[in-house]
Amino acid sequence: MSKVKYYYDPDTLSYRKIEPKKSKKYRNLFFFLVGSALFGLLGLIVLLNTNWLNTPKELSLDREVRNYELQYEILTRKMNQMEQVLANIEDRDNNIYRLYFEANPIPEEQRRAGFGGVNRYNSLEGFNNSEIIINATQRLDIIQKQMVIQSKSLDEIAKLAEEKEKLLAAIPAIQPVRNEDLTRMASGYGWRSDPFTKARKMHWGMDFTAPRGVPIYATGDGTVKRADNRSSGYGKHIRIDHGYGYMSLYAHLSKYNVSKGQKVKRGDLIGFVGNTGRSEAPHLHYEVFKDEERINPINFYYGSLTAEEFENMLKFANQENQSLD
Repeated sequence: MSKVKYYYDPDTLSYRKIEPKKSKKYRNLFFFLVGSALFGLLGLIVLLNTNWLNTPKELSLDREVRNYELQYEILTRKMNQMEQVLANIEDRDNNIYRLYFEANPIPEEQRRAGFGGVNRYNSLEGFNNSEIIINATQRLDIIQKQMVIQSKSLDEIAKLAEEKEKLLAAIPAIQPVRNEDLTRMASGYGWRSDPFTKARKMHWGMDFTAPRGVPIYATGDGTVKRADNRSSGYGKHIRIDHGYGYMSLYAHLSKYNVSKGQKVKRGDLIGFVGNTGRSEAPHLHYEVFKDEERINPINFYYGSLTAEEFENMLKFANQENQSLD
């Protein structure tokens, strides 16, 4: 029951009842209705932005969309990592591996080339998230293409490395007679006095003085092409074809430890020092050929001599003395 309000009337010296004006009633009613409508609208907005009024199917679809968004974010991070790792491998491939093996770097435009011609992604168009799906698919296709190019490049590098290893093993790179077996290094490559005619003539190899029977070793991997005494002046001698244009010759041997056609490795025992052929004393005459041209053997001892030993050999080899053959 509403409260009744009174006021004191001094003229009648009594209390009179206050009668509310109709306009005020209507105004209060209007404000009440407007306030109720506003609060109702606000409540409706809140309800529409919450899951309270969503159906189970809508809630399930909402969870599925959020899951797709999460998976796409994870996929994007993985693609970023893959691109970074691949870029690092490509950089090392071009600037280290291919450079070392003297192979041309793969051009950047070849690594980054896109896919021309027919639209490969038209089946992905027309969806709400087509742009996102096409972008992710394109990135994955490009990464896959880069991986294929890089895989082929590494196969090529592996083949080049194998060839490089074979080349390094084939090059005549050690001294054919061990230092402890030498009497001395008698004569080097260059103009020398002939021991028989005393005339000055070109000496095409190096002479290693050693007692008869001292072991002689192959200076690089290869195949024995000759092991005979049918070459004038060399006596019993061996020729090893190392491939890549290299050949080594070992002359004036006392006997062989290999035969024609035999495969040998660097350091294998192939024969023994002697004094056969045109020779003044027991020694090994050693020559190196590159593309059928004789070259100075002193440049090929990096596999067996220290810097000090090489310096001493260089000093003796450069002396214009008398050769032994």
